[in-house]
Amino acid sequence: MTRVLGIETSCDETAAAIVSRGEDGAPAILSNIVLSQIEEHAAFGGVVPEIAARAHVEALDGVIEAALEEAGLGLPDIDGVAATAGPGLIGGLIVGLTTAKAIAAAARKPLLPINHLEGHALTARLTDSLSFPYLLLLVSGGHTQILHVTGIGHYERWASTIDDALGEAFDKTAKLLGLPYPGGPNVEKAARGGNPARFTFPRPLRGESRPDFSFSGLKTAVRRAATELAPLSQTDIADICASFQIAVTDTLADRVQRGLERFRKQHPDLEEPTLVVAGGVAANAAIRQTLDDLCRSQGFALVAPPLKLCGDNAAMIAWAGLERLEAGLTHANALAFAPRPRWPLDEASAPLVGAGKRGAKA
Repeated sequence: MTRVLGIETSCDETAAAIVSRGEDGAPAILSNIVLSQIEEHAAFGGVVPEIAARAHVEALDGVIEAALEEAGLGLPDIDGVAATAGPGLIGGLIVGLTTAKAIAAAARKPLLPINHLEGHALTARLTDSLSFPYLLLLVSGGHTQILHVTGIGHYERWASTIDDALGEAFDKTAKLLGLPYPGGPNVEKAARGGNPARFTFPRPLRGESRPDFSFSGLKTAVRRAATELAPLSQTDIADICASFQIAVTDTLADRVQRGLERFRKQHPDLEEPTLVVAGGVAANAAIRQTLDDLCRSQGFALVAPPLKLCGDNAAMIAWAGLERLEAGLTHANALAFAPRPRWPLDEASAPLVGAGKRGAKA
């Protein structure tokens, strides 16, 4: 049995987990501890990097101890230590990776610096034992991408955002409407009671052959509608959220269909092609339903992780570490690995022309 301790501190969750693969090849999550910092950042309407880093310092040792205790294991029982090394907030990355280095050196275990995005990309193999290849829609606060996944470490970016990431658009919409932090879930909640037909917001790039995404124009349209109606009633807020969300789902369906068509052409003999949706925004029920309907119509299976594994968590980091450890994909001098606040999953693809600051490195 292979067991790996994972540590995740890339943003505002302090997390540690232990995953394993038994002799039968079945993966298992032995523990998964996530300590949220929502209360610390709520007053500011978003994550404050310095506060996040200090909170990681205060909490991480205890979270790791809790993960080991829940799994009923000690450090001698662990086969490797995986930690998020990027992308993310540099302060948090330093805390998590430095702690992992200390544990690995003291326990004489391999250290596995993990790309946070790879954790999301491989989660479906942990939860559903999914085989390669598959198509991945990665939607989070900092990234919106379609990737062709053919193996561990083999990720080809087929599409990305040319400006805002989808999660960023949700969060900015929430802030604009005065909804509390975290923004994305609160926009989804408000949308449930709204009229999605009241406002006709744009569907950026819809109908274009290129599969890329753009959300800045949609965000601007929301701002204009809110400004014209100010002061906003609760009904106004609900209707704007519902209209925004249906514009998002329509856009995703159109953009992702381009990816499905390309995947089908590249793998014509694959009996059950699969689309995986991962990242924090993958927890949105309307988006899941839209993608499920699209996949059914195109003959694809949709795999979406359980909600607790959509957001930042250490189980996905531990699993990515376990996959790399078993495949022999380790760093020769991992203890010298430096955290990378920007770390594209597909390092071979050039940045998109006109991409935003975050999207350029997506």
